[in-house]
Amino acid sequence: MNSRRAEIILLSITLVWGGTFAVVKFALSDASPLAFLALRFGIAAIIFPLIYRGNYFSMDRGTLISGIFLGILLMIGFAFQTVGLKYTTASKSAFITGLLVALTPIAQAVIEKRLPTKGSLTGVGLVALGLFLLTSPGGQGINIGDILTFLCAVSYAIYIVYLDIYSKKHDVSKLTFLQLAVTSVLSIAVAPFTETIHVDFTPGFFGALAYTSILATVFATYLQTKYQRDTTPVHAAIIYSMEPVVANFIAFFAFGEFVGYIGAVGGALIVAGLLTSELMDK
Repeated sequence: MNSRRAEIILLSITLVWGGTFAVVKFALSDASPLAFLALRFGIAAIIFPLIYRGNYFSMDRGTLISGIFLGILLMIGFAFQTVGLKYTTASKSAFITGLLVALTPIAQAVIEKRLPTKGSLTGVGLVALGLFLLTSPGGQGINIGDILTFLCAVSYAIYIVYLDIYSKKHDVSKLTFLQLAVTSVLSIAVAPFTETIHVDFTPGFFGALAYTSILATVFATYLQTKYQRDTTPVHAAIIYSMEPVVANFIAFFAFGEFVGYIGAVGGALIVAGLLTSELMDK
């Protein structure tokens, strides 16, 4: 029952994440990537202790090290994804990020020396095929944005496995706060060396900050940290594959990026992969 409830919650936050591709794409017209990332996570780090109250000035060494490490992985993933979005489309970004579904079993096998179940592997196969049909950038070639986004998928796959390990050992609230703070601080530190920093505080930019900071970061990161430990990393990755389905639906209305009938079949395969991994392993 705990795993089923956790997976429903993870699915709900995946729907929120699906909206961030279009929102961030719009926001990047008003801000440089890492400046936006620093603001997004900085605001989240300030708001988080106000919602989830606790003594964040008292942490044991294990929690501190684990939280900082997770924050570094999270920052790397978000940085690659956010910068990549400047050079590729929202739908391609969603597709390539979704490859973490295929990469997570590899990361788990290397890090934890643990092989996924048959149900998980079957689900991964269906999801990978579905992702390709849904948003494959056929004929468009590969650009620098695609390469950066693939590195994001690699980082996320590693992050998912280590989040599974550390969230079972340490306080969830403190781990979450550290992730938010570290991502913001590192974004501020790296930005001057990688981009020309600029921010235009337009009404649309404020809206993007509100959506990404509060919904997609404060609540989503806390719920992910708390509930992913009640399922397996591969199951979690399969659930997260719903993100590009939502992202493509929104991209159609926001940017006119139409996936066509083959894309619709891909979306159906992703849902089938999600159900297969659930039913075969129960």
